[in-house]
Amino acid sequence: MVGVAYDCLLNPQGAVRSTFQNAICKASDPAAFDGKDWGVIDLFKQFLYDDVGLSQVPVLNPSSIARLKSNTLVRFRGMIQDMLGNELYVGMYKDGETWRTNKFGDFFQLPMATGSSPDMRVWERRLLYCVPVPGQNSWIEYSSESLLNPSSISSSPPREKRHRDDDTAMDDIDMQVTNEEVHASTSNKKMREDGIASNSSNLGDTPTADIGSATSVLPYFDRTSLPCLVKIYDSPESDLKLNDVFEFIGVLTFDPECSVDKNVDNDFLGNLGDDDTETQMPPTKVPRLHCLIHKKLSNQDFISGSPTLELKSHLVKEMRETLLRHLTTILGNDGVAANLMLLHLLSKVHARVDSTAVGKLSLNLTCFNKETLSVYGHRLNLALKNLLPFTHCVPLTVDYLNKIPLAPKKNYQTNRLVSGILQLAEGSHLTIDETQLQEGRLNPIGLENARVLQSLLEQQKVEYDFTYYKMDMPADIQLLVLSEGKSNILPADLVLPFRPLSVDAVQDVEIEVLQSWRWYLATMRSLSHSITQEMQKVVEDDLVAARQADRSLGSLDFSRFLTMGRLVSLSFGETTLNLEHWQMAKELERLRKERL
Repeated sequence: MVGVAYDCLLNPQGAVRSTFQNAICKASDPAAFDGKDWGVIDLFKQFLYDDVGLSQVPVLNPSSIARLKSNTLVRFRGMIQDMLGNELYVGMYKDGETWRTNKFGDFFQLPMATGSSPDMRVWERRLLYCVPVPGQNSWIEYSSESLLNPSSISSSPPREKRHRDDDTAMDDIDMQVTNEEVHASTSNKKMREDGIASNSSNLGDTPTADIGSATSVLPYFDRTSLPCLVKIYDSPESDLKLNDVFEFIGVLTFDPECSVDKNVDNDFLGNLGDDDTETQMPPTKVPRLHCLIHKKLSNQDFISGSPTLELKSHLVKEMRETLLRHLTTILGNDGVAANLMLLHLLSKVHARVDSTAVGKLSLNLTCFNKETLSVYGHRLNLALKNLLPFTHCVPLTVDYLNKIPLAPKKNYQTNRLVSGILQLAEGSHLTIDETQLQEGRLNPIGLENARVLQSLLEQQKVEYDFTYYKMDMPADIQLLVLSEGKSNILPADLVLPFRPLSVDAVQDVEIEVLQSWRWYLATMRSLSHSITQEMQKVVEDDLVAARQADRSLGSLDFSRFLTMGRLVSLSFGETTLNLEHWQMAKELERLRKERL
């Protein structure tokens, strides 16, 4: 055993082996350990949560990888971009009279034996290819104490000359995160809407300044986005799904070569592991994380430094008022657009009835041209980046539709899922800029892309292409369309002609205020909502009256009315619909229709 037993941070594998030795001494049948935990998980949960060790665990990202030691405990937040199936490994083996384990590691420490030896147990683990959440904005970061904890990082090794890597297997993997989205600084006291910090810190003082030293540890990793191959042990498959966002805590390994006993039967070893995975994702590019504990994350988990606020009515109303005022200024004092934008940012798919995604509220702001887009569109894009954890902006053109695949597609030669622009995490925001869309002919790829976009907007589903069949994957993406006229490709739930009245200067926003707005949007969006029987009768009567006045109204319109009423209530922090908020929703719809 190396290091001190039960040092969960610096020697987690030592802790694993120590608990294994304690457990195996009390067991009569080694098969009882197949697919079972022998107390390791409880040990690490106690260290992380009861003993407050979580704050000591460093974060795995491009800035820290150069300083992290292999075989230490780290945490990684990312989206499951691909599920690579199961991998066989030697879980336990007999060394003389002593049983030992290889669990939670990449090494093969085996006795002189063959695959037929009874003194060996072969287990399975799942492989997940995870990436930083697509569109993650720069204000999201872990606490500096976790990133810079000196006990968990090593000094930067001497820089080595970078060798060329002829392996191009990773070229078709879409990382989707720009360099801007990797670095962040929450020490800023104010944040301007042009995205420039008024009081930014010196970037040279951050670990990013030494990023070049990573070449001696992981010579060929993507410096703008660090993926991770997460290995899952003893967890039900239903716990982890494609596109879910998780925090994984486990043992980091990035050794270029595993330690293998040369006396072991090569044919036996050839049946273990995954040669394709090692070839396409070598440890020199993709670090491994042997997961001990994982937790599914929501948008709220990314609101770092959010205020500890109770759901008090007066506080929520104050945040709503200041945020609405801010959105109104950004949108040129167009109050109707600001109110609908607020509802749009609070929307969420909370149920599915047949093919209908209940709760979505896509928005199409029309009357945009190059001039207004350069002012208001730019402002709005920066505001969304400052308010929401995950945002994307797609400039839609005929050439873009014809060339870039938007939906993920399975590559059977590499047995990998090639990501597309629309492979996004739940709760992401997507802005479609149609102002550059000109007349032109769509080729088969363009027609397919247009159909996929329509399916996402109308049903909140993305069709994944598996060549021999296609599979609809549920989504929950907020869609905003900016266009000159009503979009023909993307028929949004709400269409509003944009009518700015002025171009007032946008004031600096205190970082504390921004944090409260982020908390407000994430928290209000997560609240459950209901309608009392009395209000249900009021709503039904109003919908019947609306149908009598306009025979063109259908079930989708009624669903939209209810969604607007629900979101108005949630914007005030209310979880049940009342008459005042229902009347507000009806008035907003009336003002919107007046512009059409």
